[in-house]
Amino acid sequence: MLRKIMKGGHRKPSKSDDNDFGFGSAPNSGSGPANNVVVNHSSRAAPGPPSPRYGPTVIAPPPMNAVEPLPFFRDVPVSERPNLFLRKLQLCCFHFDFTDTLKSMREKEIKRQTLLELVDFIQSGSGKITENCQEEMIKMVSVNIFRCLPPHENTGQEPTDPEEDEPYLEPSWPHLQLVYELLLRYVVMSDTDTKVAKRYVDHSFVLKLLDLFDSEDPREREYLKTILHRIYGKFMVHRPFIRKAINNIFYRFIYETERHSGIGELLEILGSIINGFALPMKEEHKLFLVRALIPLHKPKQISVYHHQLSYCIIQFVEKDYKLADTVIRGLLKYWPVTNCQKEVLFLGELEEVLEATQSAEFQRCMVPLFRQIARCLTSSHFQVAERALFLWNNEHIVGLIAQNRTVVLPIIFEALEKNIQSHWNQAVHGLSVNVRKMFLDMDTELFEACQRQYAEKESRARDVEEQRELTWKRLADVAAQRGGEDMITV
Repeated sequence: MLRKIMKGGHRKPSKSDDNDFGFGSAPNSGSGPANNVVVNHSSRAAPGPPSPRYGPTVIAPPPMNAVEPLPFFRDVPVSERPNLFLRKLQLCCFHFDFTDTLKSMREKEIKRQTLLELVDFIQSGSGKITENCQEEMIKMVSVNIFRCLPPHENTGQEPTDPEEDEPYLEPSWPHLQLVYELLLRYVVMSDTDTKVAKRYVDHSFVLKLLDLFDSEDPREREYLKTILHRIYGKFMVHRPFIRKAINNIFYRFIYETERHSGIGELLEILGSIINGFALPMKEEHKLFLVRALIPLHKPKQISVYHHQLSYCIIQFVEKDYKLADTVIRGLLKYWPVTNCQKEVLFLGELEEVLEATQSAEFQRCMVPLFRQIARCLTSSHFQVAERALFLWNNEHIVGLIAQNRTVVLPIIFEALEKNIQSHWNQAVHGLSVNVRKMFLDMDTELFEACQRQYAEKESRARDVEEQRELTWKRLADVAAQRGGEDMITV
């Protein structure tokens, strides 16, 4: 109940709602400007002190009752437009309380229309944006978007299905969306000089932008993803810093919180970044794979971001095929023991990795790999066993297995025989028969040798079982002869 009160009880609006934006309690409630806005990873708890380097100090907005619409840009001379631009930015620094949708409706609409006009002005390129205007614009953006995020409703202890859960929608989105659109247009604008812009879109700004990826509103994360990707592409000076900052978010997620809303979006950005890595790959990038991407297979919520994670992993292997052994051993390290749905995801990713694997790398890891596959083949969960058997539908993987059949077949032969003899699922039984026939056609002599070894092993197991039963029978006979004299009853 407390979490719902703190969130304002907002849920995804139904189709019958007249309000398309899900208005409610805004994170920055009140009717005045925010002179010191701080966002950090601990914003779920108590806010910290403002940063002296980048605590945005904005021009004081006019009193509430004096919020009036300003003239359109087209209605003033070109010489007066920079000053009007600053006045409009000043007006947009004003915060509104979205708890009550009927409160300050006129002022909210004035700000929304002003933001729309600023976006159109930037997009049209009808006037050059001076350095002073750029500085004030970034300050206005900072005042609006950098805020304390509401606490997560899910603590991360229980896995949730993002398709079933209704996402939290930011009540101030009618204004936030336009602020994000303005920032995006500014970043992608061809007239934006990165030498000037980097003074305001600096490390502190980028770091706070990354903090906002923890927002539960998917619309906000989508804008953040696009903007950060554009910043990475345009501001080359920020690239190492952005990669390092994303690393730190991943480390905190993996080893501390296991709770973050924007891992999928950050991985989407990284997928594009990895695609642009030059060869030979830097050691820094390989360390990122080993220390951040592979351990991302550990958290329970992997299903939320597995598609994006798998794409990043495949990009690394396709860039440098020698990394296939590292990736496969990493997957085996974090292979799930009791989570069958996670196993299915791992098997799907494994197939993609093996498709990009060369023979030399395959030989380095094939023994531990097929020991794990053999365990999957005999899984009582039919989806796991079926997904493992589907590996033999891939021609490249079958080719690798055929080249190394003398090692692979002895490892998995027993699993195939057990499936054929006793697996409860008919589909798994049929696929096991097909794989067994494939090995028989591949190398008859090897297959027969494995069959003999399996028969000998089963015979020894039967002998051991018979000996065990005989021993118990003798013990029972001795006990019967003594008539239960020495038996202890409870």
